Order: sequence, then C-alpha cells, then structure tokens
Amino acid sequence: MDDLVSLRFEFSEAEDAFLAIVILGHRWDRAAFSRLEGAMRRTCATFEERNEQVLPRWLVEGFWMCVDWLPDYTGHPRFPRPEPAEYYEAALQRLRDLHYWLVMGDSPYVADHVWEDL
Repeated sequence: MDDLVSLRFEFSEAEDAFLAIVILGHRWDRAAFSRLEGAMRRTCATFEERNEQVLPRWLVEGFWMCVDWLPDYTGHPRFPRPEPAEYYEAALQRLRDLHYWLVMGDSPYVADHVWEDL
C-alpha cells in the first residue's frame, strides 16, 4: 500500500516530512499536512474496507503523536501560526477523527461524507 509508505515518510525525521518540518523547522507546512492527512484518510478507508484487525505499531504511534503531542506543540504561544485559527482547529479535529477511524475501524462519518480540503 503506497499510503503506508507515505505515512512512514511523513512520520519520519526526513527533511520534507510533516512532523520533521513541525519539530525541526518550527512551522506548519500546509502542503505537507495535506499529504499526511490524505494518506491517513486513505489508509483508514482501506483498513476499514479490509476489516483489518491488526495494526502496525509504528502506524498507531504516528497517529497517536498527531493527536496527543502535535496540538500541544503547535498550540504553544511561540509556535508561528500564520493561518487563521479556524484552519488549525479544523486540521486538529481532522486528525482526531482519523485517529478514531483507525483505532475503531469505522469512520465517524456517514459513507457519503465529503471530506473538505484543508
């Protein structure tokens, strides 16, 4: 699954990976977030479709880091947030929804839900 390869990259310390940009570059990169979020969403959909019962630990840890650590780090007053507050709120809510979907195995939304671009 190509999305698993993408997620392993986005959760890594690679220079252009979303989490590395946040941690090392001390900034939120919208394009990198979009790559991350899209791969997370497609992975959740695939795992739900397959009724996957076993999840790789690195994958669960990456999702967890996005919902547990990321909000506190990026919410710090010294972390630059040039986008409107609503964007970050929507992005963090999306990560929480995706985390729920991965862990529970069912989307928190109806089947025909349209995922808005962030």
